[in-house]
Amino acid sequence: MAVLLDTSVLIAAEKGPDEDAAISVVSLAELHFGVLIARDEETRALRTRRLGAIEAHFDALPFHAAAARECGRLHALVAQRGGAPRRRAMDLAIAATANVHGVPLLTYNTKDFQIIADKIALREA
Repeated sequence: MAVLLDTSVLIAAEKGPDEDAAISVVSLAELHFGVLIARDEETRALRTRRLGAIEAHFDALPFHAAAARECGRLHALVAQRGGAPRRRAMDLAIAATANVHGVPLLTYNTKDFQIIADKIALREA
């Protein structure tokens, strides 16, 4: 695996990147949430199709004990730097997954990770 895809990349992509990529189970949680809160049936259907394609294509990386430890470290770092870690909980869990696997995080939302950009390998999509 060369890169971990952030949820923003999964939502925006018509197809996956041309490189060896992985996703986190945390992104799957965000995508399932998106399906459940869709404002109308057309949006729900689109999100359901996208989620099905993503689940068929990727075996999501688990959020295990090492990722939990790293996530706690990133949460503490955000708090120490004056940020709001709870508001960024899903982003931090995805970043922790990337760190534990030693791969860059590919995202459209680099600003979401700016406060810890020196502690993660971040790539803009």
